[in-house]
Amino acid sequence: MGSGQLDQESETGPLRVRGFFGLPIPDEHRSRLREYMQAQAVLAPKFRWTPLENLHLTIRFLGHLELETAIRIAGRVEASAPRTFTMQMGELGAFKRGRLARVLWIGVSLGATEAAELAATVEAECVREGLEAETRPYAAHMTIARSRRPEGAPVPAAVPPVLPAWRVAELILCRRHLGGGGARYEPIRTINLR
Repeated sequence: MGSGQLDQESETGPLRVRGFFGLPIPDEHRSRLREYMQAQAVLAPKFRWTPLENLHLTIRFLGHLELETAIRIAGRVEASAPRTFTMQMGELGAFKRGRLARVLWIGVSLGATEAAELAATVEAECVREGLEAETRPYAAHMTIARSRRPEGAPVPAAVPPVLPAWRVAELILCRRHLGGGGARYEPIRTINLR
C-alpha cells in the first residue's frame, strides 16, 4: 500500500482510511428492525446480519484514501448546500448470482431521486479530487445482510417491517475500522442538509 498504511500515520506519509458517505437512519427504525433481523438470523443463518449500529444508506464508498482528501471532499459537498428530503424504506431486495443472493437489502420507496441527486453531488466532488469515477448507477438501499459464502445463499421469504417516512437531515462522512469483531464505523464529519 505504500507509505501511510491504512488507519495509521507514518513518518513518510499521511493517515489513510477506508471511508464512505452515508445517510443515518432514525433510532426508531433501528429498534423496529431489531426484531425483524433477529428473527431472520434464525431463519436464514447462511447470512451475516448487519449490526444495528452499522445500518445506514451508503451514498458513496470512497475506498482507501488519505483522511485529508476525504475531509476536503466533505467540505466541498457541504459548501454545495445539499437539500434535506423525505425518505421511506421499501421492499426487500437482493444482489444475486443466479438464484442465490450475496447481499440482502431494503430499498427506498420515497426519496430515491433525491438520494441519487445527493450521490451525484458527492460523486462529482470525488472525481474532482482525483478518485476514480463510479461506473455503476446509484441505487439507494440499506444493506441488511451478506452471505457467509461467496456463491451466495437462498433468499429468505420475508417482508421487512413497514418503517415510517423521515426527514433526512444529515450526510455523514465515516471511516470504517475492520477488526476481529467485524466492521465498526466512526463518524468523521457530519454535513447538515438544508
